Amino acid sequence: TFASLQLLRMALHASMPGTSRGAAQARSSRNQKLQLPGMNLCSGLRIVPFQAGPIRPHRAAMKIVTLASATMEAPAKGAAKLDKGSARPIFPFTAIVGQEEMKLALILNVIDPKIGGVMIMGDRGTGKSTTIRALADLLPEMKVVDKDPFNSDPDDPEVMSEEIRLRMKAGEVLKIGTMKIPMVDLPLGATEDRVCGTIDIEKALTEGKKAFEPGLLAKANRGILYVDEVNLLDDHLVDVLLDSAASGWNTVEREGISISHPARFILVGSGNPEEGELRPQLLDRFGMHAQIGTVKEPKLRVQIVSQRSQFDENPADFRDKCQATQRALEDKIVEARTRLKQTEVSYDFRVKISQICSELDVDGIRGDIVTTRAAKALAAFEGRTEVTAEDIYRVIPLCLRHRLRKDPLADIDSGEKVRDIFKVVFGME
Repeated sequence: TFASLQLLRMALHASMPGTSRGAAQARSSRNQKLQLPGMNLCSGLRIVPFQAGPIRPHRAAMKIVTLASATMEAPAKGAAKLDKGSARPIFPFTAIVGQEEMKLALILNVIDPKIGGVMIMGDRGTGKSTTIRALADLLPEMKVVDKDPFNSDPDDPEVMSEEIRLRMKAGEVLKIGTMKIPMVDLPLGATEDRVCGTIDIEKALTEGKKAFEPGLLAKANRGILYVDEVNLLDDHLVDVLLDSAASGWNTVEREGISISHPARFILVGSGNPEEGELRPQLLDRFGMHAQIGTVKEPKLRVQIVSQRSQFDENPADFRDKCQATQRALEDKIVEARTRLKQTEVSYDFRVKISQICSELDVDGIRGDIVTTRAAKALAAFEGRTEVTAEDIYRVIPLCLRHRLRKDPLADIDSGEKVRDIFKVVFGME
């Protein structure tokens, strides 16, 4: 009660050093009128006075703070050494055993990003995520406008942000730099704001200005957007990907901000068919579809286990052993990207590709376009400027098998149906 608190205050003031007895008695007489009936119940309470001593610096606390500061500053001084040792090691692409269909589809998409990406479905533990992330080492460099968050291409207005386009029209000389083609992971738990972008809260609070904070789609422009377990992705994020993949642009309307920026990326997804199928609209957006299974040959399985054990024990040494083959494959991809512009598909082959799509009752003409682009990329990868029937035979199952399903509950064709029609059309029975 209030009266009890007053008694405690009186006792403390009376016991504090430097407080005169007369002053304490005066306070006591002034507070007598606040006493209430029943307050003599507390008369037996004995309050031990607080023995205040001189304030001294807390050496232990200061020592802890000093150590914490030194620990926080240590990574800054040895950042290069720390990053080299703590970065997540990537298994070399050329050391992956088997899964040739998956590796071919990924390489062709790097050579020609307009193929439209690849969907990889297969059993658990077949190296889907490992292979896709290993592709990051093989990605070549590209020209970008310096300090542009959207990776704008200085030579192609279609993948250039509106701000850069206006600066070029004004005659400004832009600073050009280079960077490796980015690979961006899209987590299943990502929010729509993180994917599309949102208002920059820090600038709004500090400067009072509305500014746009780019999201993952801006970071993935002209790069690869990888979604692991894409068949488990939330529907609202699937809608965002469908919109961006269809138009090549991401439009954000929120908190008084209206902005559009290029979002052309290679969409790469992986998943296990046992965990559910993709929506047909999203499945059609993948240019190619690769199906992989578990390696059955015992010798190959032993080789896979042996290489993985060596990599886990010493990743740096294992990567050094594969450096020559990695470099050779990267150079081959760069040369194929340059040769792609001179590679041609004959008119007769293009007619036969469309005839196959027509006989298989493929909806739309996306299958025709993707097959033609994939065949050209394969010919360029193998050092040729003319597409052969063998090139088409190798890529057409990857481009059409996921476009044949009319019943959502039916399984995706393994490719045999496509190959059978190919042999009839090309007269290879």
